[in-house]
Amino acid sequence: MIAFGPVPSRRLGYSLGVNHIPPKHCTYSCVYCQVGRTTSLDITRREYFPPQQVIEEVKVALEKAGSSGAQVDFITLVPDGEPTLDIHLGDLILGLKQFDIPLAVISNASLIDRQDVQAELLPADWVSLKVDAVGEAAWRAINRPYAKLSLVEILNGMLEFRAKFRGELVTETMLVSGINDTASSMKSLSEFLLTLQPFKSYLSIPIRPPAESWVKPPAPEMLLNLLEELSKRCDFIDLLFDMEEGDFSSTGDLI
Repeated sequence: MIAFGPVPSRRLGYSLGVNHIPPKHCTYSCVYCQVGRTTSLDITRREYFPPQQVIEEVKVALEKAGSSGAQVDFITLVPDGEPTLDIHLGDLILGLKQFDIPLAVISNASLIDRQDVQAELLPADWVSLKVDAVGEAAWRAINRPYAKLSLVEILNGMLEFRAKFRGELVTETMLVSGINDTASSMKSLSEFLLTLQPFKSYLSIPIRPPAESWVKPPAPEMLLNLLEELSKRCDFIDLLFDMEEGDFSSTGDLI
């Protein structure tokens, strides 16, 4: 199913999800990923579905939502892989804008240093970029990136995109016990976020079954201390520690 929902999200209201990358084509193999281990780790952008096919399925889903009285606040690109791997991302975003519903993209930010990716994302209304760690060791341990990716280039690409983007830019960080939950990790993260100045920076902990069974959230006391320190430095921090609430129109997993 390419289009699913609408499903409720605390960040976006009711969103119609768009799954335009089949599982599990991704640039990362994150230890906490609820979709499972990455089976096709790659950074080559290619076609997965023709843009018109995706747009037509979204149109049908919106018509069904309208006929049932379901609310749709956002159309959200949130596939089972990394959305910027789609070589037709730009055409897809522009095509979906015809529905006059705000468009969101949830990305792991791994290709954000590329000028073509930045240009294609600019027409979106809301973009989420992942930043689980700004230190090399923690980044490789938690995200397990494609070998040729560079953390420095990704972080610089995020800053460059922030300067161009006129929509709402947010970040998301997943806190995993024993990897990125140290005081030094939080300090480095806060320093980067203060430079980036996103609209919001969301913090999450593993709730749904992760790709690796050993993945656990930080201990409650440590988590509280980390959050207190981070919120002192960054007043745009928000927490996503609870399951989404509301009546689901679909079993699709949005965010």
